[in-house]
Amino acid sequence: MRGRRPGHGDDRRAPALSHQAVEQEWELELGEPFVLSRHSLVAPAGDAVLKIVPPEDDESDEEADALALWGGNAAVRLLRHDRTRRALLLERAVPGDDLTAVPEAEAVAIAVDVARRLWRPAGEPFRWIGDQVPRWLESAAGDLGSRARELYATLDVGRDILAHGDFHHQNVLRSARGWLAIDPKPMLGEPEYDVPPFLWNPLPCRLRVDLLESRLAAFSAAGLDEERMRKWTVIRGAYLQPQDADALLALL
Repeated sequence: MRGRRPGHGDDRRAPALSHQAVEQEWELELGEPFVLSRHSLVAPAGDAVLKIVPPEDDESDEEADALALWGGNAAVRLLRHDRTRRALLLERAVPGDDLTAVPEAEAVAIAVDVARRLWRPAGEPFRWIGDQVPRWLESAAGDLGSRARELYATLDVGRDILAHGDFHHQNVLRSARGWLAIDPKPMLGEPEYDVPPFLWNPLPCRLRVDLLESRLAAFSAAGLDEERMRKWTVIRGAYLQPQDADALLALL
């Protein structure tokens, strides 16, 4: 996640140990891992991409299920999956550049379009954010943490819509089929939960209230509840972006 919640490691030992067997069994020839693949092993394999997710990244447990549900609509296609070895063979987005270099207004419009196609009703096996967020908020400190917990207590958290979970500029790639999402941390919730990571990306950046407001306005125009987006931005920011407390609290 951009940034990631406390408690996530960056240990690649498990992927390193398991990818060779998968590579041989699936008859793949891997290239050098992608530079931005910080937590999983993600490497090109011809027209596909091999991804092996470390066990500690539990938020990615249902990534394959989400990609299967989306079926290539606004997301890369799932080509093959080994749940035991946490290995996924994915469609490779070519040319594969992301939204970071796209002008602001165009990037926001693309993001809104992609996200709206990802948000759809779902159920099992996906977990509910309401069972996860309170635990993550336990680590949120200071005034921002206190305010986030107060705001969370006011929400009747949705549980019927599949959220991407880590929706930001570097997780939306250009392809021959159009712009496609990658790297979901999928959970059941509501669309407004998905907006905050996009607001404070691409990293590194210092949050600007005017930029936050313009992006919120774009998602609001697409039908999202503005008040809930503001609340979720403070809530998720308390455990993901606590260094920007003043800018986040200014949204309320």
